[in-house]
Amino acid sequence: MALSIETETWPYRYLRALSGVAAHVSALALTISVGVVARPGSSLFSWHPFLMSMAFSFFMTEALLVFSPDSSLLRSFSRNVKVRLHWAAQLCVLLFSALGLVIISYNKYLNDKPHFATWHGLLGLITVIYAAFQSLGGVTLLYPKLITRWSLSKRKVYHGTSGLVGYLLGCTSLLLGMCSLWFTATVTGFLWYLAALCPIITGLVVMNQVSNAYLYRKRSQL
Repeated sequence: MALSIETETWPYRYLRALSGVAAHVSALALTISVGVVARPGSSLFSWHPFLMSMAFSFFMTEALLVFSPDSSLLRSFSRNVKVRLHWAAQLCVLLFSALGLVIISYNKYLNDKPHFATWHGLLGLITVIYAAFQSLGGVTLLYPKLITRWSLSKRKVYHGTSGLVGYLLGCTSLLLGMCSLWFTATVTGFLWYLAALCPIITGLVVMNQVSNAYLYRKRSQL
């Protein structure tokens, strides 16, 4: 069972805050690193890894951690402000990932290569579609009267849970992308393992902090 704020010891809170810093740094470091390796603009394909890392490493990480009491960079801001920034970040996720998907599809068309022929391609497509439906579900939280079948508190739990699943799909897709011929030919040895560690760190941190700081509290309200 998750610990409540009152029962958490200071070392535990310190470690949670430190892990949040690691998540922010890892998300930004991976995005910058992919940008340096891909050199967006050098070719049509180069935009795909850059846009996808921006979407699922940077923007989605920040969109979820904005509500974390341990890791949010905006802890002093009101919840309404956090909700708006969450939506802005999620919109960037949709725009960047959709554009990245269109670019890689068009690039494969130009080079007469099969579409979605790898696990990375298939999971990437599923992740983008999932993110789109997840955002549609979030609209019902902004406009509660659209759906009256479930209470608002239950919908928040469902949205938080499904959002976490979507984020883990994104992290897995990034990891599979690092196993591609393009990435392994460019990034090798210790640097590859360091890059692969980034989505693992962010995935574990977000999974822990979202489930403890958000989902557990919402379940207790049902």
